Amino acid sequence: MTEIIRYVTDHEAYEDDPHGHLNELEQWSEEIAERLARGEGLEWTAEHWDVLFFLRSYFKLNGPVSNAREQLQILERQFYLEGGKRYLFQLFPGGPVRQASHIAGLPLPAGSADLSFGTVE
Repeated sequence: MTEIIRYVTDHEAYEDDPHGHLNELEQWSEEIAERLARGEGLEWTAEHWDVLFFLRSYFKLNGPVSNAREQLQILERQFYLEGGKRYLFQLFPGGPVRQASHIAGLPLPAGSADLSFGTVE
């Protein structure tokens, strides 16, 4: 909790928030993505990059989505031929919205982590 208080009082001193989400989209790089993926125990492949680059491109063109369900539907449509939701969850077992957005350096859409369901962060 102390880190959150420090972040709130001086957020400019931090590259990311206490949960590891980047403050600015421009701070993201492929090296940061690889470091975050390793930290989450993912074995990185070209397919992971496809999802990340799609998410970042979509965000730049359309801005943030309104909620996690909408983002998942967008991802499912884009990766339908690869297997849709099943394919995405195989790549990102922590959730294709939460985990992929975090690694892509994007803000999490509303409803990505619902603590009322017992999610531990």
